[in-house]
Amino acid sequence: MSDPFFFGYGSLVNTKTHSYPDPLPATLRGWRRAWVATPRFGVVLLTGVPAPGHAIDGLIAAVPNADWAALDAREAGYRRLSAQENIHHAHPADPEIAVYAVPRENILPGNNHMILLSYLDVVVQGFDEVYGEDGVTRFFETTDGWDTPVINDRASPVYPRAQLLTPRQTALVDHHLDRLAAQVKQRHQTALSPEF
Repeated sequence: MSDPFFFGYGSLVNTKTHSYPDPLPATLRGWRRAWVATPRFGVVLLTGVPAPGHAIDGLIAAVPNADWAALDAREAGYRRLSAQENIHHAHPADPEIAVYAVPRENILPGNNHMILLSYLDVVVQGFDEVYGEDGVTRFFETTDGWDTPVINDRASPVYPRAQLLTPRQTALVDHHLDRLAAQVKQRHQTALSPEF
């Protein structure tokens, strides 16, 4: 029997944050990503949410001997779900594949939580190294919750698996955040504009 695999769509795409073997690009159909707040954390988590008609890029990798304990601990706050039938990949076998998602009942409505920039940097670095700049653009486009404030902790990272980005990767993150901030500002201005 072959080892099971996980599908990562956030920090797990960055292979500098783990040593799970046989990583391969993959796509999860019927899902999007979202930044969500939970009761456990003062910052938001990146989660997958079911979204018919959508798809997200990510990475699959093996979980040797089906020893999920370390990955379950890393993904505390998430629930492990079977996702095999929704994942497109190029692995020659057809391994069992799981995905982690924050349970709906643990997602807080409106909140004052923030996105850690050190966490976002890790995610973007992973997408850049696996999918290139187009993949980074798709990551931002297939993720919701960008109206959540971002706290710049690059100088003293709070995220435990923070990585050093290249200057180009840092500029890539900043470019997309600036672009999204302009879009959010435009939406707010449009919503506040008086109708004549």
